[in-house]
Amino acid sequence: MAQDVLLESVEDHVGTLTFNRPEKGNSLSPEMLFRMYQTLSRWEQEDTVRCVVLSGGQGKAFSAGFDIGAIPTKPDPEMEELIKTHNPLELAFKSLKFFPYPTIASWNGYCFGAGLNLSMVCDIRIAADTVKVGMPPARLGLVYHPEGLVEFVQAIGMAATRELFFTARTYLAQQAKEMGLVSHLVPKEELSDFTYQMAREIASNAPIALKSTKTILNMLEKNMTFSQEDKAQAQVLQALGFASEDLKEGQLAFLEKRKPVFKGK
Repeated sequence: MAQDVLLESVEDHVGTLTFNRPEKGNSLSPEMLFRMYQTLSRWEQEDTVRCVVLSGGQGKAFSAGFDIGAIPTKPDPEMEELIKTHNPLELAFKSLKFFPYPTIASWNGYCFGAGLNLSMVCDIRIAADTVKVGMPPARLGLVYHPEGLVEFVQAIGMAATRELFFTARTYLAQQAKEMGLVSHLVPKEELSDFTYQMAREIASNAPIALKSTKTILNMLEKNMTFSQEDKAQAQVLQALGFASEDLKEGQLAFLEKRKPVFKGK
């Protein structure tokens, strides 16, 4: 029997989505992302879940990032149809960002790349005080997609976003809190209790007030958008990065566990 890559549960109007690929550092597979989209869409229609918790379970990782090597070989019919026209990351991110009720990312362990980006579209982030986080694209020779950069700026501000992406450093928990990447740090053994106490507190509030307030806050964020010209230029810059020798060197250095030697070509 295949492993269920995303676990779901609902209790006291709190819905939990738990990444379940511990052997892969909970890296985000297309199957996991489509499942997230499907579950959040169902919860939105049912209108019984009033707070969502994203969890990495009990292991060492919340999420190591996006697993581009995990394309499903036998997707279900709905997933197969979605794959033809939608990016799984985009679907999951949008369904989480615009879920009508508040969302919480609960970091049990390290959080990098797309896993960190996914957390940025959550309303609240809570972490164990042992976590490590980072955005490594510059170290790999990648030009990050503009929508993702916007999500970081909206969550932590321009200055912190610049440092995070320019340095490609790995930050410890207290540093992450100082940058605004996380709102609360707690001992790992207290993470679940702290997270669900807040989630139940949120879910006990008036549903219309929760939904309306989140909708208004999302409206405010819409002011930070790209013009068509900006989008076109960003796509050119991304293409330059994908075609560069530096990207190949960054990937090779990562696999060989050495420091890359970039030439700017």
